[in-house]
Amino acid sequence: MYPSMRSVTPIVLALAAMPALAFSGSGFGFNQKPAFLGDVISRDTDGISDDLLTAGLGRAGIQSGTAPVVSAVPTADELRRLAIYNNYRALIDTSPNGGYGTLFGPLTSVSATGVVSSSGDGKIAGSEYLAYANHGGERGNVTLMVQVPAHFNPKKPCIVTATSSGSRGIYGAIGTSGEWGLQKGCAVAYADKGTGNGMHDLATNTVGLIDGTRADAATAGDASHFTADLSESERAAFLAAWPNRVAVKHAHSKLNPEADWGRDTLDAVRFAFYVLNEKYGVHTPQGVVRTIVKQKTVVIAASVSNGAGAALAAAEQDDEDLIDGVAVGEPQIQLRENNHLVVRRGSQIRTGSGRTLYDYTTYANLLQPCATLSPRAAGSPGAAFVPAALATNRCEALVAHGLISGATPAEQGDSALDALLAYGWEPESTPLAASHYAFAVPPIAVTYANTYGRFGVEERACNFSFAAVDSSGVPAPWLPALAATSFGTGNGIPPASGLQIINDASVGGPRRDGASISPSTGKFDFNVDGALCLRSLWTDNSVEAQRVHENVEAVRVRADLNGKPAIIVHGRSDALVPVGFTSRPYLGMNRAEEGARSRLRYIEVTNAQHFDAFIGNALLAGYDTRFVPLHVYFRRALDLMYGHLASHSPLPPSQVVRTTPRTGTPGAAAPLTATNVPPISATPAASDRITVTGNEVFVPD
Repeated sequence: MYPSMRSVTPIVLALAAMPALAFSGSGFGFNQKPAFLGDVISRDTDGISDDLLTAGLGRAGIQSGTAPVVSAVPTADELRRLAIYNNYRALIDTSPNGGYGTLFGPLTSVSATGVVSSSGDGKIAGSEYLAYANHGGERGNVTLMVQVPAHFNPKKPCIVTATSSGSRGIYGAIGTSGEWGLQKGCAVAYADKGTGNGMHDLATNTVGLIDGTRADAATAGDASHFTADLSESERAAFLAAWPNRVAVKHAHSKLNPEADWGRDTLDAVRFAFYVLNEKYGVHTPQGVVRTIVKQKTVVIAASVSNGAGAALAAAEQDDEDLIDGVAVGEPQIQLRENNHLVVRRGSQIRTGSGRTLYDYTTYANLLQPCATLSPRAAGSPGAAFVPAALATNRCEALVAHGLISGATPAEQGDSALDALLAYGWEPESTPLAASHYAFAVPPIAVTYANTYGRFGVEERACNFSFAAVDSSGVPAPWLPALAATSFGTGNGIPPASGLQIINDASVGGPRRDGASISPSTGKFDFNVDGALCLRSLWTDNSVEAQRVHENVEAVRVRADLNGKPAIIVHGRSDALVPVGFTSRPYLGMNRAEEGARSRLRYIEVTNAQHFDAFIGNALLAGYDTRFVPLHVYFRRALDLMYGHLASHSPLPPSQVVRTTPRTGTPGAAAPLTATNVPPISATPAASDRITVTGNEVFVPD
């Protein structure tokens, strides 16, 4: 309960002689700023011209295909609005018929006085707090943010985490757990995981600041989001050899930030408790007495993709009991090896605890272009983005290296696809190979080679670098307008904001990777030499490969959630973070670690995949008639977890939820309705139940 001043007075007297408690949410005591936290920047939003969820754009503004206009030299407010717009649209389907505005999206409006309305435009008034976390030593700045909606109830406090998905910046989960938490009236605790849009233009020596504006690196100093670890002479020498290059934080920080994603998520919760008590605590001459305390606050660790992996890692590392429950979607999580674990899906049997991100991504990076030529992949959305001539050249190179077989492009495509399926991809993911290779897999392979190897920008791992390019694909100066807006347009992993992946070993000199010529073949084959090199950092025993393996080991988890209730939702068709490498074995490992203490539920959704934003994309027609949004089930998982923690409602059993894709023609699907996305059942049929017996996980076909 929120104490009255009469009850606070003896509390203050008693606490005056006590040492401060360990952290700001642990119990009654004086509120203290966490030692890791830097200066806090705050803003209040009125829910009209500006708000927490849509930056004043409202439901229609987020859905609009026209991005917010910014000045020639953008202000921090303009960059924030642009970042929220782009991150929201990158995470969910905002198309008119895909459920936006009915099943999810900005649905609830909240005024500055905390009045809630379901008939407004989805704007939510409240306060926002931004700061760097820095634990010293070699660790870099991690951006944290707390949003407190105007209808937050200090008598029934709740906190939801929103660690960024992918490599995104601080608003990278605004449309997922940010959306749900703000509408629910919870404080939302964000973290960018030490990745984000940290881009150091080495030619101009400019860097980004916490608010997205840019400054000279020397002037910025410790306020820089990311500055490459190069002396002035080293920077000059590097640019002389490799002009116009840009260092990117997730790739080039030399820190392997993923090893700290759990800690970063817990830091965001600690920041939230500090902010809430500064706002709602009892102010006395001796200090602010904490009234928002862990024992009386519902805390849910939540996010999707990389952010979901961070939430699970945080729950595993939570020795302060900050987190009450977990609700995550499509988690990118990497397990410690356990060769005794068995996962069965119908007649399919997989042994072991899945595969690591770098392993399966570099394998996909090699084989996916060729697999698009399989007759089984015919008609895949986005096939035009993987030209058949280049895919054929990639197939020929793979045959020459003994990785696949076949005499014709179709036979070779079949061989590549069969290899992917044998490695662990689900058959339902076959139509996704083209679009995923075109838009996701190579950037992840290049970025994670660098981050796991802790390679600096100057090392150019596997002859890759990042730069803007001219019309022929040759590295060129990064246009000032693109650099200036990179906080609002970037996703933390090129290609983004005008930056491209460069093949520095291309025949004829450095070129944009997709337009480069491989020295070993003399052909346009999507740089097979670079792909083979990236793969070798996993399969070989070189010094560089050992660096990659060492840092992959640092991010593996045990799947011990300390008995916390948890729900994982994942799409069966996920081709980027396949269920067989992640969620399915995590369920089995959790049971092996926790035994009867386990309270993990796993919900596998048919006809769902990793990128909801692709569903309504006109350039990827066919997603809309094949797939339903996983976001619907992520929101339902949060509803179920909140009900369980706040009202002791039972959690449903682990199960397969069988959805129905929309009718219509590709690119013009019928509207999504509740019929397409049935609820998670409290009593699923036996034929839909996912079970764990001993060391075996059973998933219905």
